[in-house]
Amino acid sequence: MRRDVLLALAAILCLLAAMAAKSLLVGIPPVRAEASAAQFDAVQAKARLARILGDQRPHPADSPENDAVRARLLTELSSIGLHPIVRDQSACNDFAKARLVACARVRNVITVIGPRVGKALLLSAHYDSVPVGPGAGDDGVGVATLLEVGSILQKQPLKRPVILLFNEGEELGLVGARAFLADPLSRNVDSLLNFEARGVTGPVTMFETSQPNGPAVAAYSKVVHRPYASSLSADVARLIPNDTDVTTYKERRWLTLNFAMTGNETRYHSPGDDVAALDSRSLQDMGDQALAVAGGLARSPPSSATGQQMFVDIARVGLWQMPRSLGAIALAILLLLFGIVAWQRQALVRTPAVLFGTLLVAVGAAWLAIALMGALVSGTYWQAHPEVAFTAVYATVVFGGLLVLLTLGARLGIQKLRAGYWLLFLLIGAALAFVAPGGIIYFLAPPAAALLGIGASRWWRVAETAGAVAALILLYVIWGELLVGLEDIFSPGPLWVVAPAAAIIIIPALVEIGNAFAGARRHALSLGSALIAIVAWTVAGFTPAYSLDREQRFTIEHVTDFTSRHSYWSIANDGAPLPQPYRSIGGWRRDKLPFSERQRWITVARAEPGVAAPTLQLLESLSHGSERTIRLRLVANGSQRIYIIAPAESRIRAAGIRDVVRSAGYSASEGKFTITCTGRSCDGTELRIDLGTPKPVVFTIVGARNGLPRAAAQLVSARPQLARPQYTPDETVAFAKIRI
Repeated sequence: MRRDVLLALAAILCLLAAMAAKSLLVGIPPVRAEASAAQFDAVQAKARLARILGDQRPHPADSPENDAVRARLLTELSSIGLHPIVRDQSACNDFAKARLVACARVRNVITVIGPRVGKALLLSAHYDSVPVGPGAGDDGVGVATLLEVGSILQKQPLKRPVILLFNEGEELGLVGARAFLADPLSRNVDSLLNFEARGVTGPVTMFETSQPNGPAVAAYSKVVHRPYASSLSADVARLIPNDTDVTTYKERRWLTLNFAMTGNETRYHSPGDDVAALDSRSLQDMGDQALAVAGGLARSPPSSATGQQMFVDIARVGLWQMPRSLGAIALAILLLLFGIVAWQRQALVRTPAVLFGTLLVAVGAAWLAIALMGALVSGTYWQAHPEVAFTAVYATVVFGGLLVLLTLGARLGIQKLRAGYWLLFLLIGAALAFVAPGGIIYFLAPPAAALLGIGASRWWRVAETAGAVAALILLYVIWGELLVGLEDIFSPGPLWVVAPAAAIIIIPALVEIGNAFAGARRHALSLGSALIAIVAWTVAGFTPAYSLDREQRFTIEHVTDFTSRHSYWSIANDGAPLPQPYRSIGGWRRDKLPFSERQRWITVARAEPGVAAPTLQLLESLSHGSERTIRLRLVANGSQRIYIIAPAESRIRAAGIRDVVRSAGYSASEGKFTITCTGRSCDGTELRIDLGTPKPVVFTIVGARNGLPRAAAQLVSARPQLARPQYTPDETVAFAKIRI
């Protein structure tokens, strides 16, 4: 093979190595060896959390286990000189993004430090866990942060009250947050810091702000020394269906900053979310940011800044920000100037079209490779080492990009390709601005550097090349960090989501590599890049799928349909084939249960004595025109979690318990609607449902309780060694249809 081809392939390998090393851009600070009285001590905070979680049993809201956690939390607060109160409330919450009303009895723990006059700063975290895990990350990390920050701030002179809220019921549907809004203390709040987690490690990002975000960004940027935030993530948080307590708090229009870590989702909502797995560095990161912002807001009023800011941190060294309007103007100017450059170089239409095709082919090649791997290797084969699979995705992007550039792009020349790429890049930014305007800031610095190089080339011949290299470095730093976040969020899949952002980084690098090795043989380069991708996918395919740290999702359920009198075994996993002992039972098929859209393994099971579905007792039915209001008594029959699913034709208008009723809203009047009640207090509680029809309605009522019948012993013992329940525990489920 020719020397220039080998050098070009070596450059491609260096490019892939850089893609693999991008996580260095967002490193987590080390745990402080010794902390002064005014510094966040992650070691002490984690020790407090360990004491509160005790034996680390799951402790969902309104359960005896959460009573024990709350008692230890109260003891811990008292030990640091704080005086907590407990609010015992029944509450329901509704959602703009889902057809759901969630209800529960919750007990929020509240303590106030600082003066008792003035507008208050609220620090919020939830102390309940899901039924399947101990919740050290979600949201023990927030609990530990509030305790340590509170212990420090209480010794400092504060200008206004600081409320520490440890709410209960977030996991049920943000019910504790809704209950706090009915608390008299909430009326005095004007600022909020919320702390969450979707994993147990990784840097802590400030991913959501109040709108307009000017005051919140000013409060954050002024005091945080290692920022990790972007205005694009705030836009994405608004668009995706996921919720945190901030979703409920938004109606008060408080100044808001929302923080979370997202590393290693495989432990999230699982037994693996324990104290041992919680990364102390992530706790240190959250604590440092929380203390800085809380201290700043507690000692001085919020900034008078107004308007919308665009912002992104640069390698966690500082926060680059500018008004959104200025960013939009800068984007328009860059777009105009590159349009002129592209027109002068006769690269206004064809060249961007070729490069857009290059992006499409690169991303499409990655999508096809992922689909092929999914057909060959079932389950989340990348889970133990997602970095290996992501590297294979990026190698495929390189191959797809080279395939087009070496055929169609080679005839255009480097000057046309440079101008055409940055014009296309800016057009993508302009299109994104309509959906997520906070993302504009990602599209400014790299093309500006390239444009400066093009302009300076009149006086310095190599200026354009220097500007192109500077643009690539800026692109890597800014977009590489974005890609790290995408890898964390989409580590459960789908893997192809990272390919477009990776292609945006890789394609201009391939343009420069192609220019440096213009004489290299195209076929040899194409075959070489294809071989690199094949090797990368081969390694990904043979890398162990699961590990002790990253186990397979595997939940076992016994399900009984009391309408049809059929019972089933259900296995909710990642789609991988069941182990041999399961197959010996026979009859397994991939299917859905009548009340769930999730695909799972299902086979026939024997009915279990003593298992009963929850039921509804009609107390009152009042018709008024085309609508009807019904009052029902809920009989749990041993269920710890109850879901009442109303069909689309019921057109639910409002629902709740007793006098705590939430409106379903106009958007929720179409399609199925779910009402949930969780915890021991649900048994015997009264529900009110406002229907948009006077006709009888057939409800599906589903009840779940932790644990399995004895007949499941064989299934439990045969569960794969590197597997655990996630999102839902091993449970016994019973459901029925009730006409009311």
